[in-house]
Amino acid sequence: MPRAKEKTLVIVESPTKARTISQFLGSSFDIESSFGHMRDLPKSKLGIDETTLEPSYIIPLKARKNVTALKKKAKKATDIILATDEDREGEAIAWHLAKVLEIPEGAHKRIVFHEITKKAIEEALSHPRTIDLKLVDAQQARRVLDRLVGYKLSPFLWKKVAR
Repeated sequence: MPRAKEKTLVIVESPTKARTISQFLGSSFDIESSFGHMRDLPKSKLGIDETTLEPSYIIPLKARKNVTALKKKAKKATDIILATDEDREGEAIAWHLAKVLEIPEGAHKRIVFHEITKKAIEEALSHPRTIDLKLVDAQQARRVLDRLVGYKLSPFLWKKVAR
């Protein structure tokens, strides 16, 4: 049985970006969307270890179908490039993708671009980097603080403000 044509998987955040970028790159690239975050803290409980402040991530129900599809494509891909936004949220999405797709540390490539043009995409592809863990840590710290305040302080404030 002949092998399918080998492809590089490029994952961006939005399906609109994926469609546009696929017009610039050749058939050796498979451009897919993560549709934003693939993992999050659970909605029904705190999801933070109160001693270590370590978050416990889950794959939300709405993301499971896409996660399964991306895992299949990742297994077939010769290379995986994470092309999420450059801000701390995008960096965290790239990190979560690497975890969900079980990409070994250092085996993924991370690219960023500031405009969606053929030249910008090709330039980004020629200068891949690794995930910036300082940005990931910043996003996680923000998320942990939001959750702690939301779960611990909000009920108290609602009791006081509701009167």
